[in-house]
Amino acid sequence: MDDQQMKPGRRSPIVNGRWQPSPGHAPVVISLIVIAVVTVWLTSMSSNELAAGLMVIDPRQYEWFSLADRLNALLDTLSKGQVWRLITPDFLHFSWPHIIFNSVMLWFLGSQIEFIDGRTRLLVLALVASLLSNSLQYLVTGPLFGGLSGVVYAIMGYCWLSQRRLPRFQFPPALITFALAWMVLGFTPLPNMLGMGNMANEAHLGGFVAGLIVAVVLSPPGRRKA
Repeated sequence: MDDQQMKPGRRSPIVNGRWQPSPGHAPVVISLIVIAVVTVWLTSMSSNELAAGLMVIDPRQYEWFSLADRLNALLDTLSKGQVWRLITPDFLHFSWPHIIFNSVMLWFLGSQIEFIDGRTRLLVLALVASLLSNSLQYLVTGPLFGGLSGVVYAIMGYCWLSQRRLPRFQFPPALITFALAWMVLGFTPLPNMLGMGNMANEAHLGGFVAGLIVAVVLSPPGRRKA
């Protein structure tokens, strides 16, 4: 990172060779994390009636136990103009470890994308990831899910693949191995056997695929900042 490219009085996000950004380097990422934390507080960790208004459909108003039911409920919900429901499950979380892990990963990798590749690239990635991961998870299991995990998996997939075309991110190679192993583990009975509950496996898969798609479709930007 060339410090001469930074605005006067603004420090570089790389300190002693390590990525250490401040909120000013990634305001979009900070905003997403703040919205998620506020949503946790307003929904009492996704346990009150407000949470139902942020799910893909309102589970109190529709039958959703078969794929046909879920499709009909989704089409009816979207016909009423409630398009935001395809995005808002991102901000629902069901435990503090859930939101803390997602926030840490989003901050570490998402801030790099926002600062190096630009805010527009990050927003496009988050939007594609949300639509694909939330839709896939809903169609497979129904509306009772949430979290930024789909976006986090999209960011990891994007960083991993786009990095191969133009190295610019601090991305530990072992991270993608761990992420994929964790995703595969989620499709086995082991998490339930260990008392970890159900994982949003389809959201993880959908997010990862979304990240790969964005990395393929959108070429890496020039070395304007990196």
